[in-house]
Amino acid sequence: MAQDMTEKELLKMELDQLKKEVKTERQMISKTGKELKEYIESMAGEDPLIKGIPEDKNPFKEKGEYYETIYFKLSWGRGPCNSPVSSTPMFNVL
Repeated sequence: MAQDMTEKELLKMELDQLKKEVKTERQMISKTGKELKEYIESMAGEDPLIKGIPEDKNPFKEKGEYYETIYFKLSWGRGPCNSPVSSTPMFNVL
């Protein structure tokens, strides 16, 4: 998109962006840092990454036995035009 614009259009677009940024309200990091820290500490009790998920409410809990699929690469000799032919059978293992 910017490749199709003239230099004047690009400069106007940049000026418009700078005008928007000038209007943005700024705050001191010392104030916002404290507010962010307080918010994080207040929400820590509800954070599942910190306190964990109860087993009965865990949506990712294993549902029971599962089959592990193993792939074996077997060579079965030569095929047409002397090219190697192989098969990739699947075996289900408990």
